[in-house]
Amino acid sequence: MGFGVILSPFICLNMIDFQKLKKIISDNNSFLLTTHVNPDADAIGSEMAFFRLIKNLNKQAVILNHSETPYNLQFLDEEKVIRKYNSEEDWELINKFDVLVALDFNRSDRLVSMKESFNDASCLKICIDHHQDPENFIDEEFIGLDYSATGEIIYTFIKKTNIVELDKSLADPIYAAIMTDTGSFRFERTTADLHLVVADLLRYGVDPGKIYDSIYDQSKFSKIKLLGKALSSITLSPDNQIAYMVLTQNDFNDVEGIESDTDGFVNHSLSIEKVRLGLLFIELKNGFKVSFRSKGNLPVNKLAGEFGGGGHTNAAGARFHNSSMKELIPKIITKAQEYINKYN
Repeated sequence: MGFGVILSPFICLNMIDFQKLKKIISDNNSFLLTTHVNPDADAIGSEMAFFRLIKNLNKQAVILNHSETPYNLQFLDEEKVIRKYNSEEDWELINKFDVLVALDFNRSDRLVSMKESFNDASCLKICIDHHQDPENFIDEEFIGLDYSATGEIIYTFIKKTNIVELDKSLADPIYAAIMTDTGSFRFERTTADLHLVVADLLRYGVDPGKIYDSIYDQSKFSKIKLLGKALSSITLSPDNQIAYMVLTQNDFNDVEGIESDTDGFVNHSLSIEKVRLGLLFIELKNGFKVSFRSKGNLPVNKLAGEFGGGGHTNAAGARFHNSSMKELIPKIITKAQEYINKYN
């Protein structure tokens, strides 16, 4: 069932050394998997696909994350194996595995509470990711910038090495990862080759409607009310090319919302005519975070990088600890306007 990946000659998807990754898996027996703070479907989907791959090889795998799994992604974890990190219980545990696997992130600060114990561990550390500007905190990197999602990297790894047989239990989380990270197949990396990948996944029994419904159409009432607050806060720049939204802690408290509820909110800013750059400012209990989105060749990853963040050309983010959102919003908007002017 299924077919091999058909790759166009101009796409550099072969730069990852999949045989080296296969050897690392073959030579070791226990694997700790983790992902970034506030995980999205690519993060959770990649973890679950890699977890099942390791288990199919009769090896030990554990998933430990800084954040709770968002309620709309818990369906991906049918085995209920993802656990939230507890420093008192898990500090020593991390060092007992043969390999630590960082999935869908390449900077150690994205580990938050797990950062120190992860960095201090003496075991082999590998990273499987598709983001730009990796930090040097890993022993072996398997990073492909041309991939639509980390889930696509795992798919290609399976197909190229035949390390395990692809089946529905692997195809479901991989599809969820790809579907969400491509904005339901409308972002830049949605290529003809990617549609062939998705067609192959469907041959294994993936139900696109069911996965989409689980992720996007089963929102809690608090999330919808929080979205209303975000939309009502939209402000346009004088030239109408920047739209930004602001959510405060009072907004969250008013509707009993949580940070993960805001996933995807920033994309609404780009649905306004003439807007090329969208921002979402979210006040946290200790600092704040910003989501950046753009259209065309406007590199918001570079914009986010000016404030210590990063990401992709059209989607990026940054976090600020012990900082005032009120004071920094004008500075970020001013810098955003500079990018609008530069990339006209």
